[in-house]
Amino acid sequence: MYDLALTPEQLEFRDTVRDFVEREVKPAALHPDRLQPFEKPLLTALLEQAAQMGLRTLMLSEEAGGAGADGLTSCIVMEELGAGDVDVASVLGQTAALAQVLFDRLMTPAQRARFLPKFVEDDRYHLAFAGRDPDAGIGWCYHRPLAVESGEPAAVKQGNGDWVVNGAVSLVTNAPLAKLFAVQVRTDPKKAGANGVSTLLIPRDTPGLTVGEPLKAVGEAIRWHHGTGAAVVFKNCRVPADHLLGREGQSPLAGGAEAARGASQLAAINLGLGRVAYETAVSYAKLRRQGGRYIIEHHSIGTKLANCAIKLELARNMIWKAAWALDHPEAAAGRSGSGLPLHTIARVFTAEAVHEVTLDAAECFGAMGVMRDMPLQKYVHDGMVFLHSDTTDGAAKLGIAEAIAGYQRPAADAARLR
Repeated sequence: MYDLALTPEQLEFRDTVRDFVEREVKPAALHPDRLQPFEKPLLTALLEQAAQMGLRTLMLSEEAGGAGADGLTSCIVMEELGAGDVDVASVLGQTAALAQVLFDRLMTPAQRARFLPKFVEDDRYHLAFAGRDPDAGIGWCYHRPLAVESGEPAAVKQGNGDWVVNGAVSLVTNAPLAKLFAVQVRTDPKKAGANGVSTLLIPRDTPGLTVGEPLKAVGEAIRWHHGTGAAVVFKNCRVPADHLLGREGQSPLAGGAEAARGASQLAAINLGLGRVAYETAVSYAKLRRQGGRYIIEHHSIGTKLANCAIKLELARNMIWKAAWALDHPEAAAGRSGSGLPLHTIARVFTAEAVHEVTLDAAECFGAMGVMRDMPLQKYVHDGMVFLHSDTTDGAAKLGIAEAIAGYQRPAADAARLR
């Protein structure tokens, strides 16, 4: 089983990022002028600083110019970033995870030579995956084959082997910042599900690719996600034949394994949010006096804080276990694990636990907890976003229920939902 004693390298990662968050991220993220408006712009300057520290290339192999961090180490780092600002953490986490998948595992040597140098050298170079979340829709297809999705981009091969892409993806995480997109397109309209889907590497400056405006906090479409995202439209977008990732009709990103790793990182970011809310409440409870003593000595406040500590410790252990299991798939194969989707358990439990933690932390502040120039109202809002996302809501639990029941999906669905 995984070791709770962190390595010297993991401790160094944690302490370095924690110091960066305390010195740079928190003062900017929690400035009263930023807290009061509903719209909170992405802290792009901090993204660049984090990139210069190597956090954008955190999971990229050392041979490719990164830090070579494994899943557990990345979760430790993402918790620290989440304690500073969940949006900054989400952007960096998405790019770091995709970089490892694309450059280290899936690209051909020629593709790597074309795209890797630009990625490593440019601190503003981010990555995005324009495709369907393999877990999306499971709640509406419990113990049934998945419905055939519609509206995905389609690609038609030309005589010279190039592809012409048309269609749109309504929301792509990191799209406003991304300079390279991994786009899932249907290349065989006669097949359904994951069959007949290919992945193309499309640079942002490709003619015919248009990125919409980032979603705002309020308006016709309310932003209900962390990080940044926007619609991406493809209109007669011509992509060279050698930009195909993997085999035609067999997208290497449609299997669900990458979504599992991403789920653990998101849970870690969520945990960082809960931790900073809890720590803020503890600090205030040690300062505020009422009834002749500090409120941390009051039974009701002490009980709330104790409950917060319990939930956060349990969440951290679940996230670390899920990350370790992904780093060591041989453990499940050797019957050392439960066989359940630990990444789903981690993200669902953490989302529910952190939502309760942020509410309890806000209650420790009394009426101050709802004031817009105080950080607690932001923590509560951020926790609710995690709780109600399509990867942590009640529907996500049905994937666990199917594993408990031993339900076997049809082959095409199973490949996408495992």
